[in-house]
Amino acid sequence: MAKKDFYEVLGIQKGASADEIKKAYRAKAKELHPDRNKDNPNAEALFKEVNEAHDVLKDPEKKAAYDRYGHAAFEGGMGGGGRPGAGYGQQGDFASAFSDVFEDLFGDFMGGGGGRAGGGGRSRATRGSDLRYNLRVTLEEAFKGAQKQINVPGSETCDSCHGTGAEGGAEPQTCPTCGGMGKVRAQNGFFTVERTCPTCGGQGQVVKNPCRKCHGAGRIEKDRTLSVNIPAGVETGTRIRLAGEGEAGLRGGPSGDLYIFIEVKEHDLFQRDGTSLFCRVPVSMASAALGGELEVPTIDGGRSRVKIPAGSQSGRQMRLRAKGMPALRGGAVGDMLIELAVETPVNLTPRQKELLREFEKIEAENNPQGASFFRKVKSFWDGMTG
Repeated sequence: MAKKDFYEVLGIQKGASADEIKKAYRAKAKELHPDRNKDNPNAEALFKEVNEAHDVLKDPEKKAAYDRYGHAAFEGGMGGGGRPGAGYGQQGDFASAFSDVFEDLFGDFMGGGGGRAGGGGRSRATRGSDLRYNLRVTLEEAFKGAQKQINVPGSETCDSCHGTGAEGGAEPQTCPTCGGMGKVRAQNGFFTVERTCPTCGGQGQVVKNPCRKCHGAGRIEKDRTLSVNIPAGVETGTRIRLAGEGEAGLRGGPSGDLYIFIEVKEHDLFQRDGTSLFCRVPVSMASAALGGELEVPTIDGGRSRVKIPAGSQSGRQMRLRAKGMPALRGGAVGDMLIELAVETPVNLTPRQKELLREFEKIEAENNPQGASFFRKVKSFWDGMTG
């Protein structure tokens, strides 16, 4: 079966530049990679065809021979300076080409995909890390909002070298070991093993005269005091992002972000559920029985009077509209629920005991829940013995 024209395989014109050839190859290789075309039985053959085309056209000598003789240049008997007889499908060349494709296909998942410098190497500039700061606020601060000062340990761009890492702010030089690639390759039979350059640590550039203040890092350790605006309505778990307030970047890279995670402290009087507040208020047995009024605190520091209906039971709730917490977004304000806790009196005097005993003798009709409960108990026992 006749081979396709290599320019046609890559989808480019015959006069395409080296960059155009490389760009077209990477696009085709990603499109036809077997891992992305598991349902296509011809995917492996098409992928190999693309690699064969690229292997020839990326080499100026092979390309010249191909342009002159076509596929016949590599079918034997056509030796010479162009090395056409060496064969464009050798394992070493294919493995090297596949390494490039693998980086394009999976680089984003493996931490690659960054900027390039020095003719294809990694960018020397590295974005700073994001930082997390846990900030505790009171319920009153969460209600009103607050301005808080925080002390953040971290780093900032070195003012001596302006982030370059070189003394006096000089520009770093291309790494002589990897030529700016940030990585080196070693051939091991069929495989091409790629490792981070040991000289530049993957940066692609080296600083020959490191800054004496930051020792070549481009940043220095320094604590900072920041003012943080806490909006009204924050809850535990609310996250506030301060862009550019994280770790300074390496060698001129952008700073990371600072994420402030809010924790609202527990309150002595109020419990919170979203925008609702709960306040459990003890009342005497007499007040619950006779009814009356009580004064309760509100989260804004004020007071509200609540009417207790006669005969109130423990656990009864009364609602105070718009006395709860504000919503973080939208401006709505929740309610406050007052829950009654009827107290049984303790440390009774002899006279109090005497009065309660007298009341007990005549209270048969005053405890409807108790009477109902014991009727059910009697019915249960009768059913068990019947």
